[in-house]
Amino acid sequence: MVSAMKAKETVRLASLRAIKAAIMLAKTAEGATGEVDDAAIVKIIQKLVKQRKESAQQYNDAGRPELAENELAEAAAMEVYLPKQLSETELEAELAKIIAEVGATKPQEMGKVMGVATKKLAGLADGRAISAMVKKLLS
Repeated sequence: MVSAMKAKETVRLASLRAIKAAIMLAKTAEGATGEVDDAAIVKIIQKLVKQRKESAQQYNDAGRPELAENELAEAAAMEVYLPKQLSETELEAELAKIIAEVGATKPQEMGKVMGVATKKLAGLADGRAISAMVKKLLS
């Protein structure tokens, strides 16, 4: 945060402040232990990025591209702190392995595959992308 302040990078600073606030909220939430592990932080950042992208879409739909641009810039600044996302071919290969492990052969068994895939690929791929690829591979 200090380097963002010194460099006068307002978008990055706002993004870092939002991440810090969300983490502090998670630490002090009712029933929380006061500690947040790395996996939880990744989920928090993913949620914030998703919120920014949805807001940008709503701003674009409302004819406010300048506000949408700011939201997308903040989302991009937050994505730097997420693990590298799997490419489509890497995702397909991983899901093919999972499908072989589970032994799924038809679209009705998608639930079994999704249960394993979402746990194994958490933080590495978007849930919608996983779901779409599993549908494609099982059909």
